[in-house]
Amino acid sequence: MHETLGPTEGMGVLHLFGKFPKDTGADTLVSVVEKAKADGIQVVPVAMLGHRFDIGLMALADDLWRLRRFQSGAASSGLELTESYFSLTEVSEYASGVPDEMKQARLYPQLPPDGKRAFCFYPMSKKREAHANWFSLPYEERDILMRGHGKTGRNFAGRILQVVTGSAGLDDYEWGVTLFGVSPSDIKDCVYQMRFDEASALYADFGPFYSGIVGEIAEVVEGVLTNG
Repeated sequence: MHETLGPTEGMGVLHLFGKFPKDTGADTLVSVVEKAKADGIQVVPVAMLGHRFDIGLMALADDLWRLRRFQSGAASSGLELTESYFSLTEVSEYASGVPDEMKQARLYPQLPPDGKRAFCFYPMSKKREAHANWFSLPYEERDILMRGHGKTGRNFAGRILQVVTGSAGLDDYEWGVTLFGVSPSDIKDCVYQMRFDEASALYADFGPFYSGIVGEIAEVVEGVLTNG
């Protein structure tokens, strides 16, 4: 066994997206996910919408080797992994003053949330352009902008759970954003409204958006492979 490796606080977060060949044995993936959950890994299976992927798997663990073994297991099941994203749970520097209970919920989220089966994931960074360089702004100004951004997000409390994970130096963007919603309309409205905040309107650089339906792994596999 490998010596464990993980963040100093929080958990590693691995998003995997892939397709099933028509002749694959889906039962193997069900077994891989159930084994991972028994090993203490949180796994959120998602039936993806659109032609890019069939299935999404969001996995969280405090040991990166366990995530790596889960990735290997998913690949060996016959799922053709075509996209991935790696990040860490974190407490933002703009949220350092929140109560400890809120910090723990961000570092160690319990997923998926009840009653929120609409799913969306996207990576994002802050711009470094001549007219809009987030990292050249004083902290005090960035803090004000992010507080306004958070205020807009709180309008969707109870309808949206947002999990923002850090990936600077770990993947192509600086953050991964995972949204769980009561309805896909809630996700659409939340993202639309938050784009009007200056923190997003001037400084946000968004990657691709991936959407789907959260479910138990057997339900997700059945839904993906059923032809009508």
